[in-house]
Amino acid sequence: MKFAKLSLLTKKGGACMAKPLKLERAHPLGDQNFGAPGISITSVRGGYRCSLRVAQSDISAVSNALGVDLPQAPKTSARSANRVAMWLGPDEWLIYDSKANPIDDLKNINALCSAVDVSHRNTAIEAKGPLAAEVINAGCPQDLSLEVFPVGACSRTILGKAEIVLYRAKADTFHIECWRSFAPYVFELLRTAARDQSALAVR
Repeated sequence: MKFAKLSLLTKKGGACMAKPLKLERAHPLGDQNFGAPGISITSVRGGYRCSLRVAQSDISAVSNALGVDLPQAPKTSARSANRVAMWLGPDEWLIYDSKANPIDDLKNINALCSAVDVSHRNTAIEAKGPLAAEVINAGCPQDLSLEVFPVGACSRTILGKAEIVLYRAKADTFHIECWRSFAPYVFELLRTAARDQSALAVR
């Protein structure tokens, strides 16, 4: 994700010339990933995020603009292609898109809503494998059984001492959104739990 453009002064033929530089925001986890029998923990690169608040009367208009129906039942989500709308409250959603910025689709909408690009604030970690739910439960008190937290379920909850948004993309795959500053802590908690759960599973 680009966050700054600077100019580098270079000398050519006795004259100083400005050469534009493009800097990329460093990922808070670097190249950290972890894998063990039954579980993998992976840092998710890129993606766009929008914190969205919408009046009840304008949910339909905003849904049409985004190309995905905003879910209205607690702990549910809706998906269309690369875009996921996650219910966080009666008038609040987190929109995640791996390819395009949802904000661009809301620039000219005539509706009562608040849309804030939080792509710079958040990052994501993926927990995948048959042990994924057990690993997350090492720091999250929610019941993650498929009967209670099925595919497509989402929730704003905690992992250890960090607030996260948890989304179940597949039966054995969880997308974990957290603030960039909390990412090293969240990753280390998951890695420790993954190592322990994997060791127990192979005994």
